[in-house]
Amino acid sequence: MKPLDRRLLRYARTTRTYLADCVALGLAVAGLLIAQATLLADMITGAFLDGRSLSDLRTPMILLGAVVIGRALVAWMQEVAAFRSSAAVKAQLRSRLLEHTVRLGPGWLSEERSGELATLAIQGAEALDGYFSRYLPQLVLGCLVPTAVLSWVLRADLVAGVTIALTLPLIPIFMVLVGRAAQRKMDRQWGTLSLLAEHFLDVVAGLPTLKIFGRAAAQTQTITTITGDYARTTMSTLRVSFLSALVLELLSALAVALVAVAVGLRLLAGELGLSTALLVLMLTPEAYWPLRQLGIHYHASVEGVAAAQRIFAVLETPVPPVGTRVDLPDLASSAVRVEDVTVKYPGRAEPALQGASLDLLPGEVVALVGPSGCGKSTLAALLVGFVRPDRGRVLIGERVLAELDLDTWRRQVAYLPQHPRLFAGTIADNVRLGAHLASDDEVRRALHTAGAGFVERLPTGIDTPLGERGSGLSAGQRQRIALARTFLRDTPLVILDEPTSGLDVESEATVLDAMRQLVAGRTALLVTHRPALLTIADRVVRLDRVAVAA
Repeated sequence: MKPLDRRLLRYARTTRTYLADCVALGLAVAGLLIAQATLLADMITGAFLDGRSLSDLRTPMILLGAVVIGRALVAWMQEVAAFRSSAAVKAQLRSRLLEHTVRLGPGWLSEERSGELATLAIQGAEALDGYFSRYLPQLVLGCLVPTAVLSWVLRADLVAGVTIALTLPLIPIFMVLVGRAAQRKMDRQWGTLSLLAEHFLDVVAGLPTLKIFGRAAAQTQTITTITGDYARTTMSTLRVSFLSALVLELLSALAVALVAVAVGLRLLAGELGLSTALLVLMLTPEAYWPLRQLGIHYHASVEGVAAAQRIFAVLETPVPPVGTRVDLPDLASSAVRVEDVTVKYPGRAEPALQGASLDLLPGEVVALVGPSGCGKSTLAALLVGFVRPDRGRVLIGERVLAELDLDTWRRQVAYLPQHPRLFAGTIADNVRLGAHLASDDEVRRALHTAGAGFVERLPTGIDTPLGERGSGLSAGQRQRIALARTFLRDTPLVILDEPTSGLDVESEATVLDAMRQLVAGRTALLVTHRPALLTIADRVVRLDRVAVAA
């Protein structure tokens, strides 16, 4: 990543205001710094050479006090602006990352590592604190203060100014050389952290299965190994940081000593006045100090820089083209057609769906059956708009689905995926996921219709909190709560992918009675392996590897 990546200005507009504030405050710092050195040099010369008394120096001392207070105030303003801007930028980047991920859709997400994305959105964005609160302000100071100091020193003493001008570029040159090595190590560190987060999330999610098959101890060893790699990479990065700080400090010290020796010799020879010598000696370290600090803060921000590169990579992933038409056909009188559709997922040799065709007539309930892996769930996702066909098309009436606004289309569809997801929150929150304005009574009716009468027997009813993925409930109970969402949607098209999976025979019979009410008068597609569901279908369609046959 460059010292200031233009993508930050594009994706986090707060950065522009912050940079303007940094420039203004940097100019103030440079001006106050020069004023302080000039006042001190004049006061010391006046007191020791001109014999001026304390009362004679009252005005310069008051001005010096004002300058010191001004520098403290500017430093405080820099801190406030930095942390406020950092918080705003992190919020904007997280918001954009979430919005763009949603726009990329489930098809893209299925190919990504969820643990890495979670780490990116949380810790990755948080790591930008060091970049915004320390590195960027210091970058501005590193440009403005040395330039201002060098200009002032050149006016006062040409020889000292030329010496500073020749030695000053050595610091950024060495900083770039060392920074590249640190960046490579930090990229590796961030990759290890992402891998650790992904693996840990997978292990926690699959812990019951691992315990059953006696593989939990082996995974513990794997996590220990990855953690050790991460710790070693972190220490290696810190070593580079400390050694680079030593190099920069050594260069600065040698450059300042070179100027100081030359000034001292010329002062003894009478070629330079005391006031000028003091001014040059006080300003010379200040020319190198911002660049030294810049190198230190760069190493403190490299984790944020590495995370930002990954965030930008996600944000720059092209979103599949979407339609804009909102004039949807009336599904009560319009058929839904799949015409010779082929779908191939990235990285897979065989298409998930090949040459498939299907007609859903208005008000018709169609059961879709076929062997596992033949593409039944892909076809259901295709109708919702989560998957785009590589060949063929989906028609809603006479309109192509690819031309329709997907948000408008999905308001007409109730979709129950094969593995529905429950989130941390109350039961009511999970049922309202597709109809957030529904009342408590409507939620209770949907649960009752879905055969989830167990909810009313809970002490807190629909306000019972659930853990992530619905922890605290059995698989069948989670399925019925997810099914209640579908009942609450009240849409003309219903797509159910294995809606009775995880249910026993008695629960399945209860849900079947509810589903007869759900699909009555609606167009419905039931993806199923269960024979019981075929009893409520008007037509059974078999999906094979090549095409759909009625």
